[in-house]
Amino acid sequence: MPTVNIYFVRHGQTYLNFYNRIQGLIDAPLTDQGIKDADQAGERLKSVVFDAAYSSDLPRAANTGRHILAKNPTSIKEPILDPAFREVNFGYFEGNDSGQAWHFIGGPKGLNDFGAMLKKLGMGGSATLIRKADPYQEAEDDDMIRQRFQPGLDRILAAAKDGDNILVTAHGCIIRWITEQYSDYDISVPIYNGSVTKMVVTDHQPTIESYNQID
Repeated sequence: MPTVNIYFVRHGQTYLNFYNRIQGLIDAPLTDQGIKDADQAGERLKSVVFDAAYSSDLPRAANTGRHILAKNPTSIKEPILDPAFREVNFGYFEGNDSGQAWHFIGGPKGLNDFGAMLKKLGMGGSATLIRKADPYQEAEDDDMIRQRFQPGLDRILAAAKDGDNILVTAHGCIIRWITEQYSDYDISVPIYNGSVTKMVVTDHQPTIESYNQID
């Protein structure tokens, strides 16, 4: 029964994270703390020799992946970039102050912050609510995220061998969405920059073994 281990790592802190701005498809450079986040993730994972490495094609995730790989015994230095692992697209709300945007979107339903939205609706339901509130209808809903992510996971598994360890550097909300699909972890808690979420795929059946780990 083939088993593949996939380590999803959230990118390091960016300037938009620091300023509490919504950051989906828009991108910002890693801060000095963000570089530390990436290096610390590399230290945590240096005992895991990666057989393959993938990343969202957004620079903050790709650069985080490069820092992790630089500390790993693997010979891989560059992750394969794949838009399947991009952050959720927040459409009209990209770049907005996070607190104001979540209050605008969730407030009419009594959900005044993102944690409350996630607790009640989950990541998929929250994404669908955000799309409904987007006047341009550009934000991704639950089905759109699934249609984007699943082919990326299929590509990873098609190329993997039994026992492979695979790095994927990605983003907070897509990691929350993935975790929601395959576990009952509480995704409403803050997800840390540089945190590790481990998926184990056995006979093509994914489960989340650990979530949002920074120790």
